[in-house]
Amino acid sequence: MADDQPLSVLGFDYGLRWIGVATGQTTTGTATPLTRLSAREGVPDWEAVAKLLDTWQPDLIVIGLPLNMDGSESELCVRAERFGRRLTGRFGAKVEFQDERLTTREAYDRMGGRPGREADHAIAAQVILEDWLAARKL
Repeated sequence: MADDQPLSVLGFDYGLRWIGVATGQTTTGTATPLTRLSAREGVPDWEAVAKLLDTWQPDLIVIGLPLNMDGSESELCVRAERFGRRLTGRFGAKVEFQDERLTTREAYDRMGGRPGREADHAIAAQVILEDWLAARKL
């Protein structure tokens, strides 16, 4: 069942080299690609993350959970969950996770099938956030 409280949300497509970011809101149920952050072995520039959080002041952060196609957890799931815990620990952020299976494929489709451009990570974060927003309406 949907929660009627309007929320400002940042979505993250967690990765080892890049972390895509999108912004969204529950009032309209829409999300927009924002940027990508560089990461070193999954560790972002925490100052860049702090700046994003300070600028957008989200009520909630949604992180894509990279499950295997059979629904089991991948090694990257463990790291994405750790990233979420660090966001909570460092910034007091409320974090939720959203299944992100096939979001990269959807991002490439939205870009006309041209992977490797800077926007693909932010668009994947947008898809993750759109999926989370759609699930709230159920």
